[in-house]
Amino acid sequence: MVAPTVRARAMNDKNQQQVWAAVRSAQTQAFIAASPRPSNSASGTVAGGVSGGSVGSVWGNAHASPTPNATSSYPRAMAMPAVAKKVDSVAAPIEEGYRSLMGELRDKNAVGVVVVVNGQIVWADIFASTDLLQRYWPKLVRSYAAEAVVTNTKWSDAGQKTAQAFVDSLAGGHQTVESEPGLYRQTEVTGDGFRVFELTSLLPKTGFNLHIAKAVE
Repeated sequence: MVAPTVRARAMNDKNQQQVWAAVRSAQTQAFIAASPRPSNSASGTVAGGVSGGSVGSVWGNAHASPTPNATSSYPRAMAMPAVAKKVDSVAAPIEEGYRSLMGELRDKNAVGVVVVVNGQIVWADIFASTDLLQRYWPKLVRSYAAEAVVTNTKWSDAGQKTAQAFVDSLAGGHQTVESEPGLYRQTEVTGDGFRVFELTSLLPKTGFNLHIAKAVE
């Protein structure tokens, strides 16, 4: 899975050129972060566990230093040894922290995460069950780590209350719905500074959200 900001662009925009522009930007930032120069900036990521109405947190950090480079393929860029090592350095502590907390998170019915980079909320993934979250977690955590690596923002402090408010507010002023009767419904909600993407199962005896993604704009 790609970094959340690239995922958001692909989900939001019908203009393929804007999607490629987001990919190129992520590629460049990945190379900058992985370049072997003295560190002069830092990026961090928090995966906050979303359970039955409450948010907890698991922390990871990365340090970035600039030297630009380029490539034509996002997977190729992220798989290059220097970039992969940088992503691994962020993903590993988050993965370890999540694993150690999994028993507690299961007891609290944790079904999602809030992603924070440099103290700023950028994304949330919420699933229908703890099992689904666990199944996707290995890929998700690397996408969150990639976001920390490719993001260069000033530090702020979102805090747990802000994260809680972020997942509590999913309603917006405009909705676009695409549906395959009897199979699924995909709803895009546009709000003030955010978009929400809901995938709902319409199979017999279901009718519930399989996945909700919320992106900051």
